[in-house]
Amino acid sequence: MTLSFNNTSIYYETYGNGPAIILLHGFLESSTMWKPLIPDLSRNNHVITIDFPGHGKSSIVSEIHTMELMAEVVDAVLQKLQIASATLIGHSMGGYVTLAYAEMFSEKVDKLILLNSTPAADSEERKANRNRALKIVDQNLQAYISMAIGNLFAESSRERFATEIETLKSEAYSFPAKGIKAAIQGMRNREDRTEILKNFEKKKYMILAEEDPILPVSEAKQLAMQCNCNTKIIEGGHMSLIENQSFIIEYLLLIG
Repeated sequence: MTLSFNNTSIYYETYGNGPAIILLHGFLESSTMWKPLIPDLSRNNHVITIDFPGHGKSSIVSEIHTMELMAEVVDAVLQKLQIASATLIGHSMGGYVTLAYAEMFSEKVDKLILLNSTPAADSEERKANRNRALKIVDQNLQAYISMAIGNLFAESSRERFATEIETLKSEAYSFPAKGIKAAIQGMRNREDRTEILKNFEKKKYMILAEEDPILPVSEAKQLAMQCNCNTKIIEGGHMSLIENQSFIIEYLLLIG
């Protein structure tokens, strides 16, 4: 299904009936990432997946896809579906959008779950890496995608999930360079939302991975404690949806 947002097409899908759960994918991913979770999550819930602008089947909205703009996209989908409130589950960049949404539309968030994500803004070093990435995208898009996706997995699991890594790369190769750059700039410019997460009074969770090469678990654990989040540390790298899929499904069903 699609909706028009700022005269561009946004793709989303819905499954099941019951309390609403919005699944928000990460950078260089799409809503297809959530497919293995859908059968279980949609058994007793109304599950909605969304392709962010410039990813999957959604069009580019702006030169920079800020977290706030993508939160507005999420809200546009909820409005179209006449959903008053929902649980938001965000992986990596999807977690950044989840927190932007919680700041902008707090009354519409029943519960939030950050999966391999953080409320912190980019460090100066990380911002410099984003700027370098923008140049690499211009020079060799496929090489950038291949490197970036491979680096999301724990070194110990890259061989075991070689097929899944190639599948991710193959899909991301179809994403427009302008959409990838728009997301990189949005992540680089995002605000620190530690206080937003800390002051969120409903249930909140952070699922972290021991070998996450993007989000060091020691730093993330400290932030989770600072924000009074329910915290779960699991095996694997940044791609817990793939590297530790069975546990993710079980845990999400457990916390509802």
